[in-house]
Amino acid sequence: MPAARPRVLYVTDLAYPARGRRYGDEDVFLTSRLREHFDLALCHPLDAAALMDGFDAVVVRNSGPVLGYQQEYEAFRARAIERGTRVYNPLTGKADMAGKQYLIDLSAAGFPVIPTVDRTEDLHLLPAAERYVVKPKLGADSLGLRILPADRLTGLADGTVLVQPHIDFAYEVSFYFVDDDFQYALNTPDPDRRWELQPYAATAADLEFARAFVDWNGLGHGIQRVDACRAPDGRLLLVELEDLNPYLSLDALTDGARDAFVAALTGSLGRFLAADRDGVRAG
Repeated sequence: MPAARPRVLYVTDLAYPARGRRYGDEDVFLTSRLREHFDLALCHPLDAAALMDGFDAVVVRNSGPVLGYQQEYEAFRARAIERGTRVYNPLTGKADMAGKQYLIDLSAAGFPVIPTVDRTEDLHLLPAAERYVVKPKLGADSLGLRILPADRLTGLADGTVLVQPHIDFAYEVSFYFVDDDFQYALNTPDPDRRWELQPYAATAADLEFARAFVDWNGLGHGIQRVDACRAPDGRLLLVELEDLNPYLSLDALTDGARDAFVAALTGSLGRFLAADRDGVRAG
């Protein structure tokens, strides 16, 4: 008899109304290809905790901002950790998976990040700017984001929000990795149209920048998206390191690039499951 194929629970919110993105289309495409290698079922993020015991691994993909179901997500994490459930991406991520504190920590450590603080007494650490970006530390998808002048910041930085200088950047660019391997890059020529993306030819310096954050996160397995902006002085600055459920914008790729990504993801997930069978901690 042929060996049983791994069983994968694929978590996605196909109906989530993401601005400028089509979660459902991307996940229908990916699952159609992954089914060639795995026995696979889709479920809504609110159902994952109840269903995951019947599968060899849970793959969290376009499940929407956790902010909308924070309590249920925490219950899912706790149950997965308690039962030793294999979750891809692994739940050890230190970036968006754990909130936005990492932006403050990386900024303080001197990484090339948009300068970020969360306390009034630290506002002096930010460079002078005409306007500042204020957003909830537990926010996502630009929910609750405000752009304010300096004289409106008093009392806002109470530890629950991030404060950053507003940067008139030339463009945003995203670097996509599977495990530690760079896959492709996309940029936004028009800063006002975040999700109108086109292929970007990353330079060696660009990849050195992006890889530093992937190395810092140390996931081992999984998909990560390094979002950056090109500052007026030409430097790249980190905007976000998405390590929970990054949207992949696969519709912006050529057929060949999409095929290459699917192959990389299939190989990564296969290694992740094989490491589990062999008793090796994966990520």
